Amino acid sequence: MNAMPIPSPTATTRRGFMITVAAAGAMMGLAAPIGAEAAEGFEPTIWYRIGRDGTVTVNVIRAEMGQHVGTAIARIVADELEADWSKVKIDHVDSAAKWGLMVTGGSWSVWQSYPLMSQAGAAGRITLIEEGAKLLGLDPKACTARNGAVSGGGKSISYGDIVARGNMGRTFTADELGKLPIKPASERRLIGKASTQLDIPAKVDGTALYGLDAKVPGMVFARPKIPPTRNQSKVVSIDDSAAKAVPGYISSLALDDPSNTVPGWVMVFADSFVAANNACDLVKVNWTSGETAKTSEADLQKRSAELIADPKAGSLVVEDPGVDAAFAAAKSKLERTYPTASALHFQMEPVTALAFEKDGVMEIHTGNQWQSLALPWLSKALGRPEDKIVLKSYMLGGGFGRRLNGDYAVPAALAAKAIGKPVKMVCTRSDDTLFDSFRSPSVQVVKMAFGEGGKVTAMDHAAAAGWPTQVMAPFFMPKGANDVAYDPFAISGANHWYSVGAQRVRAVPNDLANIAFRPGWLRSVGPGWTNWAVESFMDEAALAAGKDPLAFRLAMLDGAGRNAGSAPNAVGGAKRQAAVLARLAKKVGWGQALPKNTGLGLATTFGQERDMPTWVACAARVNVDPVTGAVKVEKLTLVVDAGTIVSPDGALAQMEGAALWGMSLALFEGTQFADGQVQDTNLDSYTPLRMADVPEIEVEFIESTEAPVGLGEPATTVVGPAIGNAIFRASGARVRHLPIRPDAVLTALKTRA
Repeated sequence: MNAMPIPSPTATTRRGFMITVAAAGAMMGLAAPIGAEAAEGFEPTIWYRIGRDGTVTVNVIRAEMGQHVGTAIARIVADELEADWSKVKIDHVDSAAKWGLMVTGGSWSVWQSYPLMSQAGAAGRITLIEEGAKLLGLDPKACTARNGAVSGGGKSISYGDIVARGNMGRTFTADELGKLPIKPASERRLIGKASTQLDIPAKVDGTALYGLDAKVPGMVFARPKIPPTRNQSKVVSIDDSAAKAVPGYISSLALDDPSNTVPGWVMVFADSFVAANNACDLVKVNWTSGETAKTSEADLQKRSAELIADPKAGSLVVEDPGVDAAFAAAKSKLERTYPTASALHFQMEPVTALAFEKDGVMEIHTGNQWQSLALPWLSKALGRPEDKIVLKSYMLGGGFGRRLNGDYAVPAALAAKAIGKPVKMVCTRSDDTLFDSFRSPSVQVVKMAFGEGGKVTAMDHAAAAGWPTQVMAPFFMPKGANDVAYDPFAISGANHWYSVGAQRVRAVPNDLANIAFRPGWLRSVGPGWTNWAVESFMDEAALAAGKDPLAFRLAMLDGAGRNAGSAPNAVGGAKRQAAVLARLAKKVGWGQALPKNTGLGLATTFGQERDMPTWVACAARVNVDPVTGAVKVEKLTLVVDAGTIVSPDGALAQMEGAALWGMSLALFEGTQFADGQVQDTNLDSYTPLRMADVPEIEVEFIESTEAPVGLGEPATTVVGPAIGNAIFRASGARVRHLPIRPDAVLTALKTRA
């Protein structure tokens, strides 16, 4: 992080910050002279190298957690480079300042990488054509590149031969690189086409290494004793007398953490994980706890409601003139409250890290989604500069946002420093859960004003929750219209693309949540709850106005004013969202008769963020048992416009996985915060979607040549409200709380409110 200036929140938006760090990465990666010949071949930029055998190795700064991100990024480079795909490899690199911002989240990877990697590929292609032409004795204008070779005049030379024989001396300035022409869509040979995923063989044959696989000679194992509260706990005493009977047990130690990342942590050391695990259960620790030791879920939600009720609380993300006047003059008004419960990550691989010092550098071997965020914490915890710390990259056995918060690297590094040996910290499932930076519970209050003929004249949306960005990355927080900073990842989605007259969106931080635990980013972040409220409310508003939910939405997706969209990522604006919704309605036969107790619900969102919208619409077909309140999702149909699709197979997998994640959060996932900790610590009581509950899924992509945007999370944001709306259409029961439990459906059936 120290390798580049961090802009002040007062001077930037989230997008502005991303542009700054992306530019810094481009400066480091592309402004360097092109033509530097490494021992193993030619490196046109830091982003890839070409070997003397023609192999192209693409350097990937994004974490691999099942989404085949390396393949997608390599495909962008290879298409523009005109490489032979059979000779393309990927290398997930370790942390270093030269890479710029290293983060994998927010559905940003392809969106951010596309222009950068396209320019890098074009630079290499131009260089290879020029040098290949010399070796062929031809004018570069008479030569073309295709499939890893330069050809012209009936002659051809491979990229490998050019690298081996040529003088690769061409250089480009950063300005020149930015102006390089990128191939038109009609000439793409890899992007949008079916091809092999480069990481599958290693995953299949077992050679792929995950964080849990990390090992070095002489390492000891450690399992933590998790304190009763995330913050403010202090160790009073440690009693390890019973643990000494465990063969292989070494010692127990309270960590001293200057970064305050893991206050109150005790590490239990042994010569194997089995011994550390068994000994840890026998070690008794006495702690003093902070003020949140008795905090409950109800306390958190009560605090959110109190804060929302104060009109001066929070940041005004959207503040049009005339909101209050429109409500005062309204013919009718509608107000609804939508709460959501705490939700855990439960990635399949619990967090783990191996740490040791080597040649004056502290190495941490682990899977991580945001290396640039963890390095400053490690620097403070260890009392050493960031250039004396390196995060070694491993594959992730699931991330879902948990590993954006790389806090688990800190205790492993502190433990290694304390005992002077390599330490591999392994958390059990329960340890991982108690240490989780889970999705905060939230409360949202949404209001709408109607004028003559049911015309929408104003909308007011306030959302309160714990803010992960405020706690962990405050430099990512822009300021609202009232000059108050806000967490964009706790409010995105509420600033929707509907034309609703005068609009207000207010983001409110739950100060109690921020100290009771460490709020985290969970797949789909804020839009996972904000779109639940927006799209549930749109159905309720349509009913109040006496209009069909589809027609009600389409009328407001008119692309007027700020909803017109803009280049490069939001061309077409709300009209593209209307198009996916209209296509979905036709696809599912909206308005047709359905069997008793069966309903079809619609929802549409722009996925994550207004500056990189992924236009998504979902129809959920559900059956509601009127006796038990049980909800069975029979089919999910999704239509998406994500611009250019780089990797069709990967895109489909992302949509399917995100849709099922959204369904899981809607119907099955949710915990309660009680006595300073989450209640559910394993998958017996916390019950994500099971295979038996997976519905039929159909996904359609709108063909497009617009800029590629995100696909890892958008489907998550649309499924929950589609299900909620379908429940209402099937039974008349309106549910407003996530997750949707059968008893809540039964209650709603009785009240029909």
